[in-house]
Parts: sequence; structure tokens; C-alpha cells
Amino acid sequence: MLDQVYRKAVLTVTGNPNVEKIVRARGKGLVKRFVASEDIPGVLRAAKELEQDGIGAILDQLGEFIDSPEQCNEFAQQVLDLIEQAHAQGVEPYVSIKLSSVGQGKTVNGEDLGLTNARRIIRKASEYGGFVCLDMEDHPLVDLTLAQFRTLVGEFGNKAVGTVLQSYLFRSLKDRDSLDDLQPNIRMVKGAYLEPETVAYKDKADVDANYRRLVYQHMKAGNYTNVATHDEKIIDDVKHFALIHDIPRDQFEFQMLYGIRRDLQKDLAMQGYRVRTYIAYGPAWYPYFTRRIAETPRNALFIVKGMLKG
Repeated sequence: MLDQVYRKAVLTVTGNPNVEKIVRARGKGLVKRFVASEDIPGVLRAAKELEQDGIGAILDQLGEFIDSPEQCNEFAQQVLDLIEQAHAQGVEPYVSIKLSSVGQGKTVNGEDLGLTNARRIIRKASEYGGFVCLDMEDHPLVDLTLAQFRTLVGEFGNKAVGTVLQSYLFRSLKDRDSLDDLQPNIRMVKGAYLEPETVAYKDKADVDANYRRLVYQHMKAGNYTNVATHDEKIIDDVKHFALIHDIPRDQFEFQMLYGIRRDLQKDLAMQGYRVRTYIAYGPAWYPYFTRRIAETPRNALFIVKGMLKG
């Protein structure tokens, strides 16, 4: 419960326009801990640095609250440019996109614009042996996102596109079960949005327990599982679970965020596990940055100290 209270307090404070102005003015240098760059060359440099330690990258161009179809198309084109430049520089074009950023919910020429642009992005990534993860947002968008995911897997296959489930939502176990026929590639996360008590667990222990259930069930079903967590206890439990159930290491990977526990990422890679780092970039960094602060008091303390020094 304290974890939920902390998250709500942070997201409420950072949602204040005056606080945002202060952070943008004085905290921009500190953002680099969590956001690799504001442009494509910078994020590709970060990905290459990770490759030297045997760690892959998930490239995520930040962009939220994009309203017009023109902006959505422009954002989709920027992701296509990222894929082209990544391929040209020898970086695997593994990208994460929010369907809302490319037009989800907007009908153009009789079809959902998000689905149209997702097809463009997946098709381009597939040309270069890449992968696209459809990121998950807050609970009102889950049904539409999963429906569009099912459509896209049907068109491109489960080696080209995956999605995300959040363990703090009550519904996620049923959602996972409903997708089993696709043998889907799913990234399991705990969840970072501020959700009402009617749809989400509030106690950290419940979120963690549901996270383990999601991961274990997905692995036992023979599906590729992305274990996205920095929790060493959960990581150790997953390693043990895979061992006793004879689940090969090429059926799952550990995923973490850029700027958090690089030591743990390197250690897991050295042990022979697949590891991938989620690297966010772009000028629209503030909403992502505030969610990182809200995840743990340790992150908030780092930011406050840095701004006071500034």
C-alpha cells in the first residue's frame, strides 16, 4: 500500500505544470540517466555500447498525447527512420511503440490509423530481421490493443510482433490465457500507470505474486517470455523455475530499463542469459521520466540531489 501511495504522490506532484517547468529547466542533465538521447544517433550509440557487454536493445521513441492524424503519421515515419538507421549501423531494429502514438482510435479511410501505421512499422522491421513490441498503456486501452495485436500476429506472425501485460491489473491472467493460441511473445511488466482500485492491485506483494504467476504460466505454455524486472528475488526465482522445468534459455530473456542496474544486466549476460535493455529517447521525455521517478524513492532521491546541486 505504501508503494501505491508513493507512486500516486509522485505522479500528482510531477503532473503540476509548475513542477514540470522546474524539472525541464534544472533537471534536463539528470534525465540522461534514464533517457539515452533526444535523437536517433544518440540512442544508436547507447545501443552499441550495450552490445559490447552482450546486451541487446529495445529502442523506444518517446511520444504521448499525440492528437492529430498528421502528427501520428509523422511519428510513425520517425520510427521508420529509426529502423532504417539502426539497420544501416548494424543495430538490431527491435522497437517498442505505443499504438496511441501512431493513431490508435482514429479512423482514416475506414480503418484504425494505429493499425495502419503499425503495419508499416512491422513490415519495415521484418525486412531487416527486426521485431516490434506493442507497448501497453493504461487499462481503458487494453482491449483495443490486444485486439489489434491479435490482428497483427495473424498477418505477420509471432516472430515479428509482441505485446505487453501488466501484473498490477486484475485482468492480466485471463488476458494471457486468451492469447495462448497465438503462442505470443509477451513482455511481462508490473505496471507504471496510476490505476483505480477497481481494476488494479494496490499492494506490492499482490503485484509481485501476480507477476510470478504470469511469467511462470507463459513459460510453461512454451511461449517466449520477456521478464521485465529489476527485482533480483524475482530474477532468481525465474532462473530456478526455468531450471526445474527444463525451460531452455532461448525461450526467455531478462529485460531492464536504461540507466537502472547496469551491473545486474552485465552479470546476467555473463552468466549466459539473454538480456535486453529498454532504451527510451526523444524530446518528449517528461511523462516517461516522471514514471521512472515514481517507481522507487531511490530514483526520486537521485533527481532531487542532482537538482539541488544544480
